[in-house]
Amino acid sequence: MSENPDESSLLELPPPRSASGSCTLELALSRRRSRRDFQPTALEPDQIGQLAWACQGLSDPRGLRTAPSAGALHPLGLMVATPEGLGEYLPDSHTLQVRSRRDLRAELTAACPGQDWPRRAPAIFALSADPQRVLMRYGAQRAARYLHLEAGHAAQNLLLQAIALELWATPLAAFDDAQVSRVLGLPEGHLPLYLIPVGVPLRQPGRP
Repeated sequence: MSENPDESSLLELPPPRSASGSCTLELALSRRRSRRDFQPTALEPDQIGQLAWACQGLSDPRGLRTAPSAGALHPLGLMVATPEGLGEYLPDSHTLQVRSRRDLRAELTAACPGQDWPRRAPAIFALSADPQRVLMRYGAQRAARYLHLEAGHAAQNLLLQAIALELWATPLAAFDDAQVSRVLGLPEGHLPLYLIPVGVPLRQPGRP
């Protein structure tokens, strides 16, 4: 789905941290808020990598991930839109596969009626799902339930990781599905579930 052949490249991300950090889980929970006042400061590669890992990364050599998945089917996909373009997160290699070199944040924002703040975030993380991976085992009713539950688990991981990195992150699900799918270039049948704009706060989390 790349726009040009050279856009199929992989971007290496710094290794994720899994045993360090000064922010406790309790502190992250108490500071988590939905905020929309971002600085224009770009996110660093290690911040993007840490957020992606928290959301969908590997946490065990056996291939287990940071978020629970029904039947370990892992139907979710994660992309991140920045001023440099659109990248798809590949958990197995902890890399971003470039899908576009265009800044798609304004187009994603246009797909969110009545919202103009996402475009101000230096990064918009997008969670999508391949329903067929779950339908085959659990059927339509449970598949729909499991997809949305899993997206919630993954999104909360990202939100708490953002706070631990002293960033703001706000989940957004009020968007035009077809338009978001088109902007992200999702395969037919895949569903967009969540947009999560992330950025450096105008004020430090937990401070007035």
